[in-house]
Amino acid sequence: MTVTDSPALSLRPIATKDAEAAAALSVQLGYEATPDQIRQRIERLAACTTSQAAFVACLTRPEAPDTPEIVGWIEVAITYHLQSEPFVLIGGLVVQDGHRGLGIGRRLCEHAENWTRAQGIRILRVTSRSTRLDAHRFYLRDGYIETKTSKVFEKILA
Repeated sequence: MTVTDSPALSLRPIATKDAEAAAALSVQLGYEATPDQIRQRIERLAACTTSQAAFVACLTRPEAPDTPEIVGWIEVAITYHLQSEPFVLIGGLVVQDGHRGLGIGRRLCEHAENWTRAQGIRILRVTSRSTRLDAHRFYLRDGYIETKTSKVFEKILA
């Protein structure tokens, strides 16, 4: 069963009212964040509408038509480098546990693809932690190709 073409599933830009649900989903992705932290991040994203966006997947149940449940989100940002063509990077994608395998992640990726095209960009890229084998299979099934393996280094600045 999928909800991909179901009118019960809708996608829309993330809003500050979604902070609590988005924070809970972030934990499932492996990133702890409070609803207040997520709310602040959503507010910052709202100021970057031409270079960055986030969308939520909402599932409407017949017994609660006025309170759709947020069951996933995707965040994308345009990246510019001197050495390469601009691309859009999927910074995060998560579907709520118990709703995976229903086509929600695919719909979120399609939405990201459409947003990418609307920005005049032709490359959509995603990185995925080496331990997330299910995510790797998802992206490969969705038409992504593995182009390189990297290590990530960061420095926490005071």
